[in-house]
Amino acid sequence: YRQQHSKETRLSRFNQTEVKAMLGSYTKVLFVRDPFHRLITTFLQGTGIYPSFSSFVQEVLDSGMHNSSMAWKPLVSLCWPCLVQYDYVVMFGFLRQELGHLLRRAGLPAGSLLPKLTDAHVQWTYRWLSEQMFSELSAQQKKQLAHFYRWDLVAFPFSSSFLSD
Repeated sequence: YRQQHSKETRLSRFNQTEVKAMLGSYTKVLFVRDPFHRLITTFLQGTGIYPSFSSFVQEVLDSGMHNSSMAWKPLVSLCWPCLVQYDYVVMFGFLRQELGHLLRRAGLPAGSLLPKLTDAHVQWTYRWLSEQMFSELSAQQKKQLAHFYRWDLVAFPFSSSFLSD
């Protein structure tokens, strides 16, 4: 299927038999990240557009599932983990450990190809940011966000997510 593939090619262009054959010929890796962390990152990248994190979250909630941006859309609606049998699911926060494993499985020298990642530092930073941002939200917004991302929270083990509570 290489000749039919380009950056813009979507699986929806192929029939079910072709999709099954293509997916069976690739090693499928899914990178997942706590949905609340994705919201924080999107907000910080667009700093200045919204006066507060709370107003940004309200915009996300008001946009609904069908009109939401790819940046904050629930992962299960983007990558279909129940339909696509991924070979690996890599959690943000454990990148160094999991990427090293993937590189070794591919027969590549993991040590020389991995950037110097400090997972513990990243986790601590996002924990602190999450606490700050979460405190800005109303109880109603927290409840709505947990509902908006309910399938991501069920599909992936985001046990330390503020939205899991």
